[in-house]
Amino acid sequence: KLKKKIINRAIAKMRMVVLYGSQTGTAQNVAERIWRESKTWGFSGPVLPMDEYPVQQLIEEKLAIFVVATTGNGDEPDNMRKTWKFLLRRSLPVDSLRYLKFACLGLGDSSYAKFNFAAKKLNKRLIQLGGHAIQPLGLCDDQHDHGLGATALPWITQLFNVTLLPFHPSKCSGKAKNIFKWNVNCLEPEMALFKDSMPKWFLSSEAISLTLKENRRTTHVEHFQDVRFLRFDFPSDVKWNAGDVLELVPSNSDEQVLKFFELVKEHNLDFNEKTIVKLESAYDDMPVPFVYAAPISVGMLAKYVWDLSACPNQRAFEVLSLNCEDEMEKEKLEEFATIEGLEYLINYVNRPRRTILEVLQDFRHSTSKLKLPNLFEMFTVIQPRSFSIASMPTTLSLDLLVAVVEYKTKMSTKRLGLCSNWLKSLPTGSTVVGVIKNGTMSLPSEPSTPIIMVGPGTGIAPFRSVIQYRKEQQNTGAKIGDLIVFFGCRNKTKDYHFSEDFSNWQKENFCETFVAFSRDQERKVYVQHLIKEQKERLSELIMDKMAVILVAGSSNNMPKAVREAFIEVINGNEEYLEHMIKSRRYQEETWS
Repeated sequence: KLKKKIINRAIAKMRMVVLYGSQTGTAQNVAERIWRESKTWGFSGPVLPMDEYPVQQLIEEKLAIFVVATTGNGDEPDNMRKTWKFLLRRSLPVDSLRYLKFACLGLGDSSYAKFNFAAKKLNKRLIQLGGHAIQPLGLCDDQHDHGLGATALPWITQLFNVTLLPFHPSKCSGKAKNIFKWNVNCLEPEMALFKDSMPKWFLSSEAISLTLKENRRTTHVEHFQDVRFLRFDFPSDVKWNAGDVLELVPSNSDEQVLKFFELVKEHNLDFNEKTIVKLESAYDDMPVPFVYAAPISVGMLAKYVWDLSACPNQRAFEVLSLNCEDEMEKEKLEEFATIEGLEYLINYVNRPRRTILEVLQDFRHSTSKLKLPNLFEMFTVIQPRSFSIASMPTTLSLDLLVAVVEYKTKMSTKRLGLCSNWLKSLPTGSTVVGVIKNGTMSLPSEPSTPIIMVGPGTGIAPFRSVIQYRKEQQNTGAKIGDLIVFFGCRNKTKDYHFSEDFSNWQKENFCETFVAFSRDQERKVYVQHLIKEQKERLSELIMDKMAVILVAGSSNNMPKAVREAFIEVINGNEEYLEHMIKSRRYQEETWS
Protein backbone atom coordinates (compact mmCIF):
# COMPACT_ATOMS: atom_id res chain seq x y z
CA LYS A 1 0.00 0.00 0.00
CA LEU A 2 2.83 2.38 0.85
CA LYS A 3 4.49 1.63 -2.51
CA LYS A 4 1.21 2.29 -4.30
CA LYS A 5 0.82 5.62 -2.51
CA ILE A 6 4.34 6.66 -3.53
CA ILE A 7 3.64 5.72 -7.17
CA ASN A 8 0.35 7.60 -7.16
CA ARG A 9 2.02 10.65 -5.66
CA ALA A 10 4.69 10.57 -8.38
CA ILE A 11 2.08 10.20 -11.12
CA ALA A 12 0.04 13.05 -9.67
CA LYS A 13 3.04 15.30 -10.22
CA MET A 14 3.42 14.27 -13.87
CA ARG A 15 4.62 17.30 -15.79
CA MET A 16 3.92 18.19 -19.40
CA VAL A 17 5.50 21.27 -20.94
CA VAL A 18 3.75 22.71 -24.01
CA LEU A 19 6.00 24.91 -26.15
CA TYR A 20 5.10 26.80 -29.28
CA GLY A 21 6.61 28.81 -32.12
CA SER A 22 3.98 31.24 -33.37
CA GLN A 23 4.18 34.22 -35.72
CA THR A 24 0.54 35.27 -35.96
CA GLY A 25 -0.92 33.73 -32.79
CA THR A 26 -2.48 30.64 -34.38
CA ALA A 27 0.09 28.17 -33.03
CA GLN A 28 -0.28 29.80 -29.62
CA ASN A 29 -4.05 29.20 -29.71
CA VAL A 30 -3.54 25.52 -30.56
CA ALA A 31 -0.86 25.14 -27.86
CA GLU A 32 -3.17 26.68 -25.25
CA ARG A 33 -5.91 24.26 -26.27
CA ILE A 34 -3.50 21.36 -25.59
CA TRP A 35 -2.53 22.96 -22.27
CA ARG A 36 -6.18 23.27 -21.18
CA GLU A 37 -6.82 19.65 -22.09
CA SER A 38 -3.73 18.58 -20.13
CA LYS A 39 -5.17 20.22 -17.00
CA THR A 40 -8.31 18.09 -17.23
CA TRP A 41 -6.10 14.99 -17.05
CA GLY A 42 -4.17 16.29 -14.03
CA PHE A 43 -0.91 17.26 -15.73
CA SER A 44 1.14 20.16 -14.41
CA GLY A 45 3.39 22.30 -16.55
CA PRO A 46 3.36 25.56 -18.53
CA VAL A 47 2.47 26.61 -22.05
CA LEU A 48 5.09 29.05 -23.32
CA PRO A 49 6.71 30.50 -26.44
CA MET A 50 9.87 28.46 -26.96
CA ASP A 51 12.19 31.40 -26.43
CA GLU A 52 10.60 32.16 -23.03
CA TYR A 53 11.38 28.63 -21.84
CA PRO A 54 14.91 27.94 -20.47
CA VAL A 55 15.92 25.50 -23.19
CA GLN A 56 18.79 24.06 -21.13
CA GLN A 57 16.10 22.64 -18.84
CA LEU A 58 14.77 20.46 -21.68
CA ILE A 59 17.24 17.71 -20.75
CA GLU A 60 15.40 17.34 -17.42
CA GLU A 61 11.89 17.17 -18.94
CA LYS A 62 10.12 13.85 -19.36
CA LEU A 63 7.25 14.98 -21.57
CA ALA A 64 6.98 17.90 -24.01
CA ILE A 65 4.52 18.87 -26.73
CA PHE A 66 5.62 21.24 -29.48
CA VAL A 67 3.32 23.30 -31.73
CA VAL A 68 5.23 25.01 -34.52
CA ALA A 69 4.16 27.28 -37.36
CA THR A 70 6.26 27.83 -40.48
CA THR A 71 6.80 31.37 -41.76
CA GLY A 72 8.30 32.94 -44.85
CA ASN A 73 10.51 30.65 -46.89
CA GLY A 74 10.33 27.65 -44.54
CA ASP A 75 11.54 29.68 -41.56
CA GLU A 76 10.84 29.24 -37.89
CA PRO A 77 8.78 31.95 -36.09
CA ASP A 78 10.59 34.76 -34.30
CA ASN A 79 9.68 33.48 -30.82
CA MET A 80 11.53 30.18 -31.28
CA ARG A 81 14.64 31.28 -33.18
CA LYS A 82 16.92 31.43 -30.12
CA THR A 83 15.80 27.96 -29.04
CA TRP A 84 16.28 26.57 -32.54
CA LYS A 85 19.76 28.07 -32.75
CA PHE A 86 20.64 26.42 -29.43
CA LEU A 87 19.30 23.03 -30.53
CA LEU A 88 21.45 23.20 -33.67
CA ARG A 89 24.69 23.42 -31.68
CA ARG A 90 27.09 20.71 -32.79
CA SER A 91 28.50 20.50 -29.29
CA LEU A 92 25.24 19.01 -27.93
CA PRO A 93 25.64 15.30 -27.10
CA VAL A 94 23.55 13.01 -29.34
CA ASP A 95 21.80 11.60 -26.26
CA SER A 96 21.03 15.00 -24.66
CA LEU A 97 17.28 14.34 -24.73
CA ARG A 98 17.31 10.61 -24.04
CA TYR A 99 14.78 10.99 -21.22
CA LEU A 100 12.40 13.17 -23.24
CA LYS A 101 9.21 11.84 -24.76
CA PHE A 102 7.71 14.36 -27.17
CA ALA A 103 5.14 14.99 -29.87
CA CYS A 104 5.26 17.72 -32.50
CA LEU A 105 2.40 19.40 -34.36
CA GLY A 106 3.15 21.62 -37.36
CA LEU A 107 0.97 24.40 -38.76
CA GLY A 108 1.61 25.21 -42.41
CA ASP A 109 0.24 26.05 -45.82
CA SER A 110 0.78 23.67 -48.73
CA SER A 111 0.72 26.53 -51.24
CA TYR A 112 4.26 27.27 -50.05
CA ALA A 113 7.17 25.18 -51.35
CA LYS A 114 8.55 24.47 -47.87
CA PHE A 115 5.32 23.20 -46.34
CA ASN A 116 5.60 22.79 -42.55
CA PHE A 117 9.37 22.97 -42.88
CA ALA A 118 9.99 24.37 -39.36
CA ALA A 119 8.04 21.54 -37.68
CA LYS A 120 9.74 18.89 -39.81
CA LYS A 121 13.18 20.28 -38.93
CA LEU A 122 12.38 20.46 -35.21
CA ASN A 123 10.94 16.94 -35.11
CA LYS A 124 14.03 15.55 -36.86
CA ARG A 125 16.45 17.45 -34.61
CA LEU A 126 14.75 16.32 -31.38
CA ILE A 127 15.12 12.70 -32.53
CA GLN A 128 18.78 13.31 -33.44
CA LEU A 129 19.34 14.50 -29.86
CA GLY A 130 17.89 11.29 -28.44
CA GLY A 131 14.28 12.36 -27.93
CA HIS A 132 11.53 9.75 -28.35
CA ALA A 133 8.60 10.75 -30.56
CA ILE A 134 5.48 9.22 -28.99
CA GLN A 135 3.15 10.24 -31.82
CA PRO A 136 3.70 10.84 -35.55
CA LEU A 137 4.43 14.41 -36.58
CA GLY A 138 1.13 16.20 -37.28
CA LEU A 139 1.13 18.36 -40.42
CA CYS A 140 -1.79 20.79 -40.47
CA ASP A 141 -2.59 22.47 -43.78
CA ASP A 142 -4.32 25.84 -44.00
CA GLN A 143 -5.36 24.93 -47.56
CA HIS A 144 -7.56 22.08 -46.31
CA ASP A 145 -11.30 22.70 -46.75
CA HIS A 146 -11.65 22.65 -42.96
CA GLY A 147 -8.45 24.57 -42.31
CA LEU A 148 -5.79 23.70 -39.73
CA GLY A 149 -8.35 22.13 -37.39
CA ALA A 150 -8.92 19.24 -39.81
CA THR A 151 -5.59 17.78 -38.67
CA ALA A 152 -5.02 19.54 -35.34
CA LEU A 153 -8.21 18.42 -33.58
CA PRO A 154 -7.94 14.66 -34.34
CA TRP A 155 -4.21 14.84 -33.52
CA ILE A 156 -4.96 16.36 -30.09
CA THR A 157 -7.72 13.81 -29.46
CA GLN A 158 -5.34 10.96 -30.28
CA LEU A 159 -2.65 12.51 -28.09
CA PHE A 160 -4.76 12.43 -24.93
CA ASN A 161 -7.11 9.51 -25.54
CA VAL A 162 -4.56 7.06 -26.97
CA THR A 163 -0.90 8.11 -26.91
CA LEU A 164 -0.77 9.59 -23.41
CA LEU A 165 -3.09 7.05 -21.80
CA PRO A 166 -0.22 5.40 -19.85
CA PHE A 167 0.91 8.80 -18.56
CA HIS A 168 -2.40 10.22 -17.34
CA PRO A 169 -2.11 11.23 -13.67
CA SER A 170 -5.89 11.06 -13.23
CA LYS A 171 -9.16 10.47 -15.02
CA CYS A 172 -10.29 13.21 -17.37
CA SER A 173 -12.56 15.75 -15.68
CA GLY A 174 -13.95 16.70 -19.10
CA LYS A 175 -14.10 20.43 -18.32
CA ALA A 176 -11.36 21.91 -20.48
CA LYS A 177 -13.61 24.75 -21.60
CA ASN A 178 -13.93 25.94 -17.97
CA ILE A 179 -10.17 26.35 -17.57
CA PHE A 180 -9.17 30.02 -17.74
CA LYS A 181 -5.53 31.12 -17.88
CA TRP A 182 -5.77 34.06 -15.48
CA ASN A 183 -7.77 35.56 -12.66
CA VAL A 184 -9.12 39.03 -13.50
CA ASN A 185 -9.35 41.57 -10.70
CA CYS A 186 -11.13 44.92 -11.01
CA LEU A 187 -9.34 47.80 -9.30
CA GLU A 188 -10.46 51.18 -8.05
CA PRO A 189 -10.85 53.84 -10.77
CA GLU A 190 -8.26 56.01 -9.03
CA MET A 191 -5.55 53.67 -10.33
CA ALA A 192 -3.25 55.27 -12.92
CA LEU A 193 -4.76 55.40 -16.40
CA PHE A 194 -2.99 55.57 -19.74
CA LYS A 195 -5.21 57.83 -21.77
CA ASP A 196 -3.94 58.72 -25.21
CA SER A 197 -1.30 56.31 -26.41
CA MET A 198 -0.10 52.75 -26.25
CA PRO A 199 1.16 51.81 -22.74
CA LYS A 200 4.94 51.84 -22.68
CA TRP A 201 5.25 48.36 -21.15
CA PHE A 202 3.87 46.89 -24.40
CA LEU A 203 6.99 47.91 -26.24
CA SER A 204 10.09 45.87 -26.95
CA SER A 205 13.41 47.22 -25.69
CA GLU A 206 14.41 47.30 -29.39
CA ALA A 207 11.48 49.57 -30.31
CA ILE A 208 12.18 52.90 -32.01
CA SER A 209 9.99 55.95 -32.55
CA LEU A 210 9.33 57.05 -36.12
CA THR A 211 7.69 60.25 -37.35
CA LEU A 212 5.51 60.05 -40.44
CA LYS A 213 6.57 62.64 -43.03
CA GLU A 214 4.65 61.44 -46.07
CA ASN A 215 1.58 59.26 -46.60
CA ARG A 216 0.34 59.26 -50.18
CA ARG A 217 -1.56 56.96 -52.46
CA THR A 218 0.72 55.75 -55.27
CA THR A 219 -1.98 54.12 -57.37
CA HIS A 220 -4.43 55.98 -59.63
CA VAL A 221 -7.78 56.81 -58.02
CA GLU A 222 -9.47 54.60 -60.62
CA HIS A 223 -7.27 51.63 -59.74
CA PHE A 224 -9.00 48.91 -57.73
CA GLN A 225 -6.41 48.96 -54.93
CA ASP A 226 -5.06 51.72 -52.77
CA VAL A 227 -1.30 51.32 -52.31
CA ARG A 228 0.44 53.65 -49.89
CA PHE A 229 3.94 55.09 -49.92
CA LEU A 230 4.89 56.01 -46.37
CA ARG A 231 8.04 57.90 -45.48
CA PHE A 232 9.27 58.15 -41.89
CA ASP A 233 11.97 60.13 -40.11
CA PHE A 234 14.02 57.94 -37.78
CA PRO A 235 16.58 58.45 -34.97
CA SER A 236 20.07 59.17 -36.31
CA ASP A 237 21.62 56.20 -34.51
CA VAL A 238 19.28 53.66 -36.14
CA LYS A 239 20.72 51.42 -38.86
CA TRP A 240 19.40 48.55 -40.95
CA ASN A 241 20.47 46.34 -43.83
CA ALA A 242 19.01 45.92 -47.29
CA GLY A 243 16.10 43.48 -47.11
CA ASP A 244 15.29 44.16 -43.45
CA VAL A 245 11.70 44.62 -42.27
CA LEU A 246 9.87 47.01 -39.98
CA GLU A 247 7.52 45.38 -37.51
CA LEU A 248 4.54 47.47 -36.44
CA VAL A 249 1.68 46.88 -34.00
CA PRO A 250 -1.49 48.64 -35.18
CA SER A 251 -4.41 49.75 -33.05
CA ASN A 252 -8.13 49.29 -33.60
CA SER A 253 -10.06 52.05 -35.34
CA ASP A 254 -12.16 54.40 -33.23
CA GLU A 255 -15.20 53.05 -35.09
CA GLN A 256 -14.48 49.46 -33.99
CA VAL A 257 -13.87 50.54 -30.40
CA LEU A 258 -17.15 52.46 -30.40
CA LYS A 259 -19.03 49.41 -31.70
CA PHE A 260 -17.57 47.30 -28.91
CA PHE A 261 -18.66 49.69 -26.14
CA GLU A 262 -22.09 50.09 -27.75
CA LEU A 263 -22.49 46.32 -27.27
CA VAL A 264 -21.29 46.62 -23.67
CA LYS A 265 -23.80 49.39 -22.99
CA GLU A 266 -26.68 47.72 -24.85
CA HIS A 267 -26.36 44.53 -22.79
CA ASN A 268 -25.72 46.40 -19.55
CA LEU A 269 -22.52 44.46 -18.87
CA ASP A 270 -20.83 45.07 -15.53
CA PHE A 271 -17.85 47.03 -16.87
CA ASN A 272 -17.12 50.02 -19.11
CA GLU A 273 -14.16 51.75 -20.77
CA LYS A 274 -13.01 53.19 -17.43
CA THR A 275 -12.92 49.87 -15.59
CA ILE A 276 -9.36 49.07 -14.45
CA VAL A 277 -8.26 45.44 -14.41
CA LYS A 278 -5.23 43.56 -13.17
CA LEU A 279 -4.45 39.97 -14.13
CA GLU A 280 -2.99 37.29 -11.89
CA SER A 281 -1.99 33.74 -12.72
CA ALA A 282 -4.71 31.18 -12.19
CA TYR A 283 -2.02 28.47 -12.30
CA ASP A 284 1.51 28.61 -10.97
CA ASP A 285 2.80 27.39 -14.32
CA MET A 286 0.87 29.95 -16.41
CA PRO A 287 2.61 33.33 -16.09
CA VAL A 288 0.80 36.54 -16.95
CA PRO A 289 2.13 37.70 -20.34
CA PHE A 290 4.03 40.93 -20.81
CA VAL A 291 1.09 42.67 -22.49
CA TYR A 292 -1.02 42.29 -19.30
CA ALA A 293 1.81 42.96 -16.86
CA ALA A 294 0.37 46.15 -15.34
CA PRO A 295 -3.13 47.40 -14.50
CA ILE A 296 -4.96 48.64 -17.57
CA SER A 297 -8.35 50.06 -18.45
CA VAL A 298 -10.83 48.18 -20.62
CA GLY A 299 -10.78 51.22 -22.92
CA MET A 300 -7.05 50.70 -23.49
CA LEU A 301 -7.58 46.98 -24.03
CA ALA A 302 -10.21 47.68 -26.68
CA LYS A 303 -8.04 50.22 -28.47
CA TYR A 304 -4.54 48.72 -28.26
CA VAL A 305 -4.63 45.09 -27.13
CA TRP A 306 -7.64 43.05 -28.28
CA ASP A 307 -7.99 42.46 -32.01
CA LEU A 308 -11.60 43.52 -32.63
CA SER A 309 -11.27 42.72 -36.36
CA ALA A 310 -10.08 39.14 -35.86
CA CYS A 311 -12.06 36.11 -36.94
CA PRO A 312 -12.88 34.21 -33.73
CA ASN A 313 -11.41 30.74 -33.16
CA GLN A 314 -13.14 27.74 -31.60
CA ARG A 315 -12.12 28.82 -28.11
CA ALA A 316 -14.16 32.02 -28.48
CA PHE A 317 -17.34 30.06 -29.23
CA GLU A 318 -16.61 27.66 -26.39
CA VAL A 319 -16.28 30.51 -23.89
CA LEU A 320 -19.28 32.39 -25.29
CA SER A 321 -21.42 29.31 -24.63
CA LEU A 322 -20.50 29.00 -20.95
CA ASN A 323 -23.04 31.35 -19.37
CA CYS A 324 -25.61 31.18 -22.15
CA GLU A 325 -29.18 30.45 -20.99
CA ASP A 326 -30.71 30.32 -24.48
CA GLU A 327 -30.79 26.66 -25.56
CA MET A 328 -30.63 27.28 -29.32
CA GLU A 329 -27.68 29.67 -29.05
CA LYS A 330 -25.84 27.43 -26.60
CA GLU A 331 -26.27 24.37 -28.83
CA LYS A 332 -24.96 26.20 -31.90
CA LEU A 333 -21.99 27.71 -30.03
CA GLU A 334 -21.00 24.33 -28.59
CA GLU A 335 -21.26 22.76 -32.04
CA PHE A 336 -18.86 25.33 -33.49
CA ALA A 337 -16.30 24.26 -30.85
CA THR A 338 -16.25 20.58 -31.95
CA ILE A 339 -14.52 18.57 -34.67
CA GLU A 340 -17.93 17.76 -36.15
CA GLY A 341 -18.81 21.46 -36.33
CA LEU A 342 -15.75 22.50 -38.35
CA GLU A 343 -17.64 22.71 -41.66
CA TYR A 344 -20.28 24.97 -40.08
CA LEU A 345 -17.58 27.09 -38.47
CA ILE A 346 -15.72 27.53 -41.78
CA ASN A 347 -18.95 28.60 -43.51
CA TYR A 348 -19.99 30.96 -40.72
CA VAL A 349 -16.61 32.55 -39.86
CA ASN A 350 -13.72 31.81 -42.22
CA ARG A 351 -15.31 32.15 -45.64
CA PRO A 352 -17.18 35.43 -45.00
CA ARG A 353 -14.36 36.61 -42.67
CA ARG A 354 -16.84 37.38 -39.88
CA THR A 355 -15.24 39.30 -37.01
CA ILE A 356 -15.52 38.67 -33.29
CA LEU A 357 -17.66 41.81 -32.88
CA GLU A 358 -20.08 40.58 -35.54
CA VAL A 359 -20.32 37.22 -33.76
CA LEU A 360 -21.18 38.99 -30.50
CA GLN A 361 -23.90 40.90 -32.34
CA ASP A 362 -25.31 37.63 -33.76
CA PHE A 363 -25.39 35.75 -30.44
CA ARG A 364 -27.15 38.37 -28.38
CA HIS A 365 -28.36 36.16 -25.52
CA SER A 366 -24.85 34.84 -24.95
CA THR A 367 -23.29 38.30 -25.22
CA SER A 368 -25.66 39.61 -22.55
CA LYS A 369 -24.14 37.14 -20.05
CA LEU A 370 -20.49 38.01 -20.70
CA LYS A 371 -18.10 38.76 -17.87
CA LEU A 372 -14.66 40.35 -18.11
CA PRO A 373 -12.73 37.07 -17.61
CA ASN A 374 -14.55 35.64 -20.65
CA LEU A 375 -13.22 38.43 -22.83
CA PHE A 376 -9.60 37.68 -21.95
CA GLU A 377 -10.17 34.13 -23.21
CA MET A 378 -12.18 35.11 -26.29
CA PHE A 379 -10.22 38.03 -27.71
CA THR A 380 -6.87 37.45 -29.37
CA VAL A 381 -4.10 39.99 -28.89
CA ILE A 382 -3.26 42.26 -31.84
CA GLN A 383 -0.24 40.74 -33.58
CA PRO A 384 2.63 42.73 -35.11
CA ARG A 385 2.81 43.03 -38.89
CA SER A 386 6.05 43.14 -40.87
CA PHE A 387 6.75 45.31 -43.90
CA SER A 388 9.83 45.28 -46.14
CA ILE A 389 11.83 48.48 -45.79
CA ALA A 390 12.13 50.11 -49.21
CA SER A 391 15.10 52.39 -48.51
CA MET A 392 18.53 52.55 -46.90
CA PRO A 393 19.50 54.73 -43.90
CA THR A 394 21.75 56.89 -46.12
CA THR A 395 18.62 58.27 -47.83
CA LEU A 396 17.65 59.75 -44.43
CA SER A 397 14.17 58.23 -44.53
CA LEU A 398 12.60 54.87 -43.77
CA ASP A 399 10.19 54.07 -46.61
CA LEU A 400 7.37 51.53 -46.83
CA LEU A 401 5.12 50.45 -49.70
CA VAL A 402 1.86 49.07 -48.31
CA ALA A 403 -1.14 47.62 -50.14
CA VAL A 404 -4.31 48.60 -48.27
CA VAL A 405 -6.38 45.46 -47.66
CA GLU A 406 -10.06 45.98 -48.45
CA TYR A 407 -12.39 43.39 -49.99
CA LYS A 408 -15.96 42.18 -50.09
CA THR A 409 -17.51 38.93 -48.89
CA LYS A 410 -21.17 38.06 -48.41
CA MET A 411 -21.12 40.31 -45.34
CA SER A 412 -22.83 43.67 -45.78
CA THR A 413 -19.73 45.71 -44.93
CA LYS A 414 -16.29 45.54 -46.55
CA ARG A 415 -13.55 43.57 -44.81
CA LEU A 416 -10.65 45.82 -43.83
CA GLY A 417 -7.11 44.76 -43.02
CA LEU A 418 -6.32 46.10 -39.56
CA CYS A 419 -2.73 47.27 -40.03
CA SER A 420 -2.87 48.56 -43.62
CA ASN A 421 -5.98 50.63 -42.91
CA TRP A 422 -4.44 51.92 -39.68
CA LEU A 423 -1.40 53.08 -41.67
CA LYS A 424 -3.63 54.59 -44.35
CA SER A 425 -5.44 56.67 -41.71
CA LEU A 426 -2.30 58.13 -40.11
CA PRO A 427 -1.86 61.86 -40.67
CA THR A 428 1.60 63.27 -41.36
CA GLY A 429 3.37 64.16 -38.15
CA SER A 430 2.10 61.02 -36.40
CA THR A 431 4.54 59.09 -34.25
CA VAL A 432 4.57 55.32 -34.49
CA VAL A 433 6.67 52.77 -32.67
CA GLY A 434 8.24 49.80 -34.44
CA VAL A 435 11.03 47.26 -34.37
CA ILE A 436 13.49 46.70 -37.22
CA LYS A 437 14.20 43.01 -37.79
CA ASN A 438 16.21 40.93 -40.20
CA GLY A 439 14.33 40.00 -43.35
CA THR A 440 14.26 36.43 -44.63
CA MET A 441 16.39 37.25 -47.68
CA SER A 442 20.15 37.63 -47.54
CA LEU A 443 22.43 39.22 -50.13
CA PRO A 444 25.59 37.58 -51.51
CA SER A 445 28.62 38.69 -49.54
CA GLU A 446 30.56 39.58 -52.70
CA PRO A 447 29.26 42.79 -54.35
CA SER A 448 30.42 41.39 -57.71
CA THR A 449 27.92 38.51 -57.55
CA PRO A 450 25.03 39.20 -59.96
CA ILE A 451 21.54 39.53 -58.45
CA ILE A 452 18.33 38.78 -60.34
CA MET A 453 15.32 40.30 -58.56
CA VAL A 454 11.67 39.46 -59.24
CA GLY A 455 9.19 41.70 -57.42
CA PRO A 456 5.73 42.20 -58.89
CA GLY A 457 3.36 44.57 -57.09
CA THR A 458 4.52 45.63 -53.62
CA GLY A 459 7.12 42.86 -53.88
CA ILE A 460 9.38 45.52 -55.40
CA ALA A 461 9.81 47.20 -51.98
CA PRO A 462 12.80 45.23 -50.62
CA PHE A 463 14.61 45.46 -53.97
CA ARG A 464 14.57 49.24 -53.89
CA SER A 465 16.72 49.00 -50.74
CA VAL A 466 18.94 46.35 -52.37
CA ILE A 467 19.61 48.59 -55.37
CA GLN A 468 20.28 51.60 -53.15
CA TYR A 469 22.73 49.50 -51.13
CA ARG A 470 24.61 48.30 -54.21
CA LYS A 471 24.76 51.95 -55.36
CA GLU A 472 26.35 52.88 -52.01
CA GLN A 473 28.92 50.11 -52.45
CA GLN A 474 29.73 51.30 -55.97
CA ASN A 475 30.27 54.84 -54.68
CA THR A 476 32.89 53.49 -52.25
CA GLY A 477 34.80 51.81 -55.09
CA ALA A 478 33.39 48.28 -54.99
CA LYS A 479 32.95 46.39 -58.25
CA ILE A 480 29.22 45.67 -58.58
CA GLY A 481 27.88 42.60 -60.35
CA ASP A 482 24.99 42.70 -62.80
CA LEU A 483 21.65 43.78 -61.28
CA ILE A 484 18.47 42.75 -63.09
CA VAL A 485 14.96 43.65 -61.90
CA PHE A 486 11.69 42.14 -63.11
CA PHE A 487 8.63 44.12 -62.02
CA GLY A 488 4.98 43.51 -62.83
CA CYS A 489 1.77 45.50 -62.41
CA ARG A 490 -1.52 45.98 -64.26
CA ASN A 491 -1.13 49.34 -65.97
CA LYS A 492 1.71 51.75 -66.61
CA THR A 493 -0.48 54.71 -65.66
CA LYS A 494 -2.23 53.21 -62.63
CA ASP A 495 0.00 51.04 -60.43
CA TYR A 496 3.59 51.44 -61.62
CA HIS A 497 5.27 51.65 -58.20
CA PHE A 498 8.56 53.56 -57.99
CA SER A 499 8.31 54.53 -61.66
CA GLU A 500 10.74 57.45 -61.10
CA ASP A 501 13.26 55.09 -59.56
CA PHE A 502 12.94 52.72 -62.52
CA SER A 503 13.51 55.63 -64.88
CA ASN A 504 16.61 56.76 -63.01
CA TRP A 505 18.05 53.24 -62.80
CA GLN A 506 17.67 52.93 -66.57
CA LYS A 507 19.18 56.36 -67.28
CA GLU A 508 22.15 55.65 -65.03
CA ASN A 509 22.56 52.24 -66.64
CA PHE A 510 23.02 50.91 -63.10
CA CYS A 511 20.67 47.97 -63.42
CA GLU A 512 18.62 46.32 -66.15
CA THR A 513 14.88 46.62 -65.69
CA PHE A 514 12.08 44.62 -67.29
CA VAL A 515 8.49 45.65 -66.58
CA ALA A 516 5.34 43.63 -67.36
CA PHE A 517 2.14 45.68 -67.64
CA SER A 518 -0.34 42.83 -67.63
CA ARG A 519 -3.43 44.78 -68.75
CA ASP A 520 -1.96 47.30 -71.19
CA GLN A 521 -2.39 44.97 -74.18
CA GLU A 522 -4.81 42.29 -75.27
CA ARG A 523 -2.55 39.43 -74.19
CA LYS A 524 -1.78 39.38 -70.47
CA VAL A 525 1.95 39.64 -69.79
CA TYR A 526 3.44 38.69 -66.44
CA VAL A 527 6.97 38.65 -65.00
CA GLN A 528 7.39 34.94 -65.81
CA HIS A 529 6.91 35.71 -69.51
CA LEU A 530 9.65 38.35 -69.44
CA ILE A 531 11.97 35.94 -67.60
CA LYS A 532 11.54 33.36 -70.36
CA GLU A 533 12.19 36.01 -73.01
CA GLN A 534 15.57 36.75 -71.39
CA LYS A 535 16.55 33.08 -71.28
CA GLU A 536 19.97 33.42 -72.90
CA ARG A 537 21.04 36.38 -70.77
CA LEU A 538 19.77 34.88 -67.50
CA SER A 539 21.16 31.42 -68.20
CA GLU A 540 24.64 32.87 -68.53
CA LEU A 541 24.33 34.77 -65.25
CA ILE A 542 22.96 31.76 -63.37
CA MET A 543 25.15 28.98 -64.76
CA ASP A 544 28.41 30.83 -65.45
CA LYS A 545 28.45 33.77 -63.03
CA MET A 546 26.65 32.11 -60.09
CA ALA A 547 23.93 34.75 -59.88
CA VAL A 548 21.60 34.88 -56.87
CA ILE A 549 17.84 35.01 -57.52
CA LEU A 550 15.54 36.88 -55.11
CA VAL A 551 11.74 36.65 -55.45
CA ALA A 552 9.26 38.72 -53.42
CA GLY A 553 5.50 39.25 -53.61
CA SER A 554 2.16 37.49 -53.35
CA SER A 555 2.18 33.79 -52.46
CA ASN A 556 -0.74 32.91 -54.73
CA ASN A 557 0.37 31.78 -58.21
CA MET A 558 3.40 33.98 -58.76
CA PRO A 559 6.17 32.05 -56.93
CA LYS A 560 5.33 28.76 -58.68
CA ALA A 561 5.09 30.41 -62.12
CA VAL A 562 8.41 32.23 -61.60
CA ARG A 563 10.10 29.05 -60.41
CA GLU A 564 8.90 27.20 -63.52
CA ALA A 565 10.15 30.06 -65.72
CA PHE A 566 13.64 29.83 -64.23
CA ILE A 567 13.63 26.04 -64.69
CA GLU A 568 12.94 26.69 -68.38
CA VAL A 569 15.77 29.25 -68.44
CA ILE A 570 18.23 26.57 -67.25
CA ASN A 571 16.91 24.04 -69.78
CA GLY A 572 14.63 22.11 -67.47
CA ASN A 573 17.29 21.31 -64.87
CA GLU A 574 15.04 21.10 -61.78
CA GLU A 575 17.78 19.44 -59.76
CA TYR A 576 20.04 22.46 -60.27
CA LEU A 577 17.29 24.84 -59.10
CA GLU A 578 16.73 22.69 -56.00
CA HIS A 579 20.44 22.95 -55.29
CA MET A 580 20.18 26.74 -55.67
CA ILE A 581 17.32 26.81 -53.14
CA LYS A 582 19.29 24.74 -50.62
CA SER A 583 22.39 26.91 -51.01
CA ARG A 584 20.26 30.09 -50.78
CA ARG A 585 21.11 31.20 -54.29
CA TYR A 586 17.34 31.13 -54.91
CA GLN A 587 15.31 32.82 -52.17
CA GLU A 588 11.64 33.66 -51.85
CA GLU A 589 9.92 36.11 -49.52
CA THR A 590 6.19 35.78 -50.12
CA TRP A 591 3.00 36.62 -48.27
CA SER A 592 -0.70 35.86 -48.56
